[in-house]
Amino acid sequence: MNKRPGRITPTLLAVAVLLALTNMAAAQNASPPTSGDATATTPAATPAKAKNLGPVVVTGTRAGNRTESSSLTPIDVISADVLKQTGTIDLTQALARAIPSLNFPFAPASDTFAFQRPFQLRGLSPDQVLVLVNGKRWHSGALLLSLGQIGQGSQGIDLNTIPMSAIDHVEVLRDGASAQYGSDALAGVINIILKKGAEGGNVQATGGQYSAGDGRQWQGSTSFGFPLGGDKGWMRFAMEKSNQSPANRAGVDRRPGFTHLGPKFSYGVVSFKNQNLFLNTQYDITPGVEFYAFGHYGRRVGEPRGFFRYGTNTPSPNNALIGLVYPDGFLPKEHGVSIDRSLVAGLRGAVNGWHWDVSANYGGNRVFYSTLNSTNYAWLNDFGSSPTDFHDGTLTATQQTFDIDISKEMAVSWLPNPVTVSFGTQWLRQAYNVEAGEPASYYVGTSGVRGGAQGFAGWGPQDAMSVARTDIAEYVQLETNLTDRLGVSLAARHEDYSDFGTTTSGALSARFDFTDTFALRGSASSGFRAPTLGQQHYSETTSASFGAGNSLGLPPGIYLRGLVPVDNPIARLLGSEPLKPEKSRNYTFGMVWNPTDALSLSIDAYQITVNDRIALSSTLSTSTPAVKDYLAANGVANLQYSGISYFTNAGSVRSQGIDWVSSYSSDFANGGSLMTTLSATYNKNKVTDVRPNPAVLDSLGAIFLRLNRSATKGLLADTAPRSKVILTETYNLGRWGVTATATRYGRITTYGSTSYLDDQVYPHKWLIDLAANYSLDNWTFTVGSDNVLNTYPDKVRQNSDQNGAFPYSSSSPFGFQGAFVYGKVQYHW
Repeated sequence: MNKRPGRITPTLLAVAVLLALTNMAAAQNASPPTSGDATATTPAATPAKAKNLGPVVVTGTRAGNRTESSSLTPIDVISADVLKQTGTIDLTQALARAIPSLNFPFAPASDTFAFQRPFQLRGLSPDQVLVLVNGKRWHSGALLLSLGQIGQGSQGIDLNTIPMSAIDHVEVLRDGASAQYGSDALAGVINIILKKGAEGGNVQATGGQYSAGDGRQWQGSTSFGFPLGGDKGWMRFAMEKSNQSPANRAGVDRRPGFTHLGPKFSYGVVSFKNQNLFLNTQYDITPGVEFYAFGHYGRRVGEPRGFFRYGTNTPSPNNALIGLVYPDGFLPKEHGVSIDRSLVAGLRGAVNGWHWDVSANYGGNRVFYSTLNSTNYAWLNDFGSSPTDFHDGTLTATQQTFDIDISKEMAVSWLPNPVTVSFGTQWLRQAYNVEAGEPASYYVGTSGVRGGAQGFAGWGPQDAMSVARTDIAEYVQLETNLTDRLGVSLAARHEDYSDFGTTTSGALSARFDFTDTFALRGSASSGFRAPTLGQQHYSETTSASFGAGNSLGLPPGIYLRGLVPVDNPIARLLGSEPLKPEKSRNYTFGMVWNPTDALSLSIDAYQITVNDRIALSSTLSTSTPAVKDYLAANGVANLQYSGISYFTNAGSVRSQGIDWVSSYSSDFANGGSLMTTLSATYNKNKVTDVRPNPAVLDSLGAIFLRLNRSATKGLLADTAPRSKVILTETYNLGRWGVTATATRYGRITTYGSTSYLDDQVYPHKWLIDLAANYSLDNWTFTVGSDNVLNTYPDKVRQNSDQNGAFPYSSSSPFGFQGAFVYGKVQYHW
């Protein structure tokens, strides 16, 4: 990447874009505009291919008639009906139950993890997946995930802010796509296509709870549309309101003197209240120009729990001062209010065969964070009393883009089929802000008594910041069928970031149809991901649980840990360096076989190599005598935390795997139909190269590793299941329908920080979901159960389960809540 800060250089492509727009504005003969999603597309000549072509797709291609089965790269199309065939009300969880290569781990009692759960595609980080809505880049969340679980260090996108009632279908491109879409698309792209048109609507009520009697959940939703100006346009609304009550699977502290208290921790489903509104509209201004817009407003209130602080009624009070405020101990509550806003508006049309799309896009997430039912011991010690509720601060992430997309199907004399030529430009601005909380939330003082609000310490003036950056990008893509059986696509994209300079990504994909039922396809691409502004500048102080053999060199327990930016003086003293962008190489090769109209099958193998992988370092101890002396000699003393972490370019990670997707439909003489889908994935991640440990850490002792075992073998590699299989049977007869899904989650391993003796392997598990529905006129009634057999993961070994309080691993891919039973009632028109 060429470092050219603050420099924007016009390119020939940008000039061509402006000239093309000028010619279009002067054109006299207009042709009808395109419709559908917000990306300009043109029809491309596509030869007769596999019989069961499926729906037209718009992700990864700008040709207008590629389908799921005729695409050059692997794409899953998940319909709204599939998303709603389980009891979940979360979009990400619904996708994870339909797509084997998507992992959505559970996150109990984990600060911001529980508030904004991460997801993975093909084993890579949550922020290495690009999310689009109607082809437009969606904004990231304001929360940065900092604890030691899957997704650690990422500042990804919260898909659950998008109501399922607004969605027509979801396209998941399982291939690198930086050459088409820019930063973040290393593992693939999730493109959410919204419902459109004035016709149709529904109202639905959903309710359920876990078989253990807790975790009650309900949701009300509606989706409807109406025409604008007769048949010139339409507007659609989708609205949802939901409530999730907590579910607790915490155990009893087995130590003498604690058992009589019963379960005191909270470990399970977090309490949430959600409200979401989505608008989508389209209007024909002239026969050749169309206005479109879609926007979203969402509000989420959540209360993850911290760790319980034991009082004076136990052998080990949390602090000598606890008896002054909570003699029986206390359980801190983290209270977050997340406001999500977005608006996309644009014009599109077609002139003399040129299809164009000009749009502006704003999106932002603002989180107000508080700690309730807590105290600040340092404040209590210095001032004689302490608040019990604290405003910790406010985080804001925003994004603005301006896009110009142009495409045309052009005849070339020496080619048998037209070439779809697509090009465009994008201006992107990203900003990140942290506002400090109230003084009592972050106060430390000089007494040596532990400071900051217990549970989640507030952001102080030293953490407050307001940073921004811009990017100018240009792209070009060519797509055609060189013969009636050989289709190819070539794409390139150039980016110029104000804080990192320039980079260029490329992609080549091809498909050869040996017959109209069998084809081979493959692709090779390069990609990159710029560090998020949060990864560069964010800091926080929080409580974390450290097990046996931890990197702090301390006994197992709960300790304060600081996350500091790379330019922080303490981070520099302990070996931090400026961050560089990640770069990737992606290779995919597969086959598509559709021998009959009833059967379709695709198999795709892939390898993704990410260099300069950005990761959160191990927690480096600030508690040993050697490091205390070293820091004090450099002017750093009276630290409030026991260890620190910072972001680093850790090394290289290689992801290899294979995906299988198949479906078979059967019709019976009694009028019934059966759809069978079998999909599976196998994925293996490996850290192939680790950057050398800084010399200063080597000098401080053996436990000072910038990346420890749990990072190199686990969080960056194999903490997620390597394999996952989903078998779904859907049978319909008359008014009745039955769906059964069996999901096999492969084994997972959690790795100790310093020794293999602390590793634990959790065997594979099968989960069964069942649902039955009955339709009467415009009504549909559904009852079902997810995890109907009440399957739980194996328990954590006693030396790692927080003395019995946390009996299950937070890395479990399906959680540990047990069976969930639910019912739905829908009225549709």
